[in-house]
Amino acid sequence: MTHIWLRAEERESEERVGLTPEGAAALIAKGMKITVEESPARVIPVEGYIKAGCATAPFASWADAPQDAIIFGLKELPETDQPLHHRHIMFGHAYKGQPAGQRLLERFKAGGGTLYDLEYLVDENGRRVAAFGYWAGFAGAALSLKALIAQPNVMGPIQGYHNKDALIAELQREMTAIDLPRAIIIGALGRVGTGARDLCAALGIPVTAWDMAETASGGPFPEILDHEMFLNCILADPSVPVFVPQSAKEAPRALRVIGDIACDPSSDFSPIKVYDHVTTWGEPALRVHNAPPLDVMAIDNLPSLLPLESSEDYAAQLLPSLHGLEDLTQGVWGRAKARFDHHIAQV
Repeated sequence: MTHIWLRAEERESEERVGLTPEGAAALIAKGMKITVEESPARVIPVEGYIKAGCATAPFASWADAPQDAIIFGLKELPETDQPLHHRHIMFGHAYKGQPAGQRLLERFKAGGGTLYDLEYLVDENGRRVAAFGYWAGFAGAALSLKALIAQPNVMGPIQGYHNKDALIAELQREMTAIDLPRAIIIGALGRVGTGARDLCAALGIPVTAWDMAETASGGPFPEILDHEMFLNCILADPSVPVFVPQSAKEAPRALRVIGDIACDPSSDFSPIKVYDHVTTWGEPALRVHNAPPLDVMAIDNLPSLLPLESSEDYAAQLLPSLHGLEDLTQGVWGRAKARFDHHIAQV
């Protein structure tokens, strides 16, 4: 019997979940067993999973789960030296040379476990089968706008919203204090860029929408500096050019806020060279230049700003693949395992 162990997210400010009670009920009806850890923060209360037929377990007890359980979470595990023995489904952020990712792979190698990285669950055409991208773009654009509204001060702590309507209503009130900004979005045709464009459209913000064709020259891209907001929606990889060089901080510019929604500053391939670490819910904006101000918003769990909507959307996308967990050698799971095997062999 396939046993899914839905772990509680231990990261502060993370309320999302990758499986809803309705999805759990469908998997149980297929013959799977599902154990759900209790959580003080999960946006969907544990009672819904109990009604669906799930077993429960104490908060953060996954390390003691049966060896055959598949541990399913979203964000990173606590950083320790604990070897990882289980099969884990999560966003590992481990395949692009990130220091924390290297340590994670070392833990898997020490324990003999396996990572099925959610970022690399792809169909036969290489397209991701499930992504939070739309809501990352929507939330990232919203918080970048909030950073601009806060200037000349630096934006203070943030918290999640009940739904997108509440977020938009708050932004509409706050925007009365500033002139209407212009935004440039790179990666505008993808999931992330679509979310960012929709947020801007809801608020009447004019957008310059760029995608692969507009960046094919490899740069430089002085047009970025002519907009008050730049929203980067392109994941870092060796093919991505530099969009904002270090020299941009002191260059003549209208640019006041960079929303690095793709958010991979520790990668050698990051296209944003004016900062080197992610921002947080407590300190969501990083000031990288004072006069005129230039702030970077680079939170790496943006969809948690709207945890219920983003969880329900993502869970619906992922559920068909979870139905295939009974054979981890095939389809998206087989491809994810091959990716893991390639990288673990280099550790």
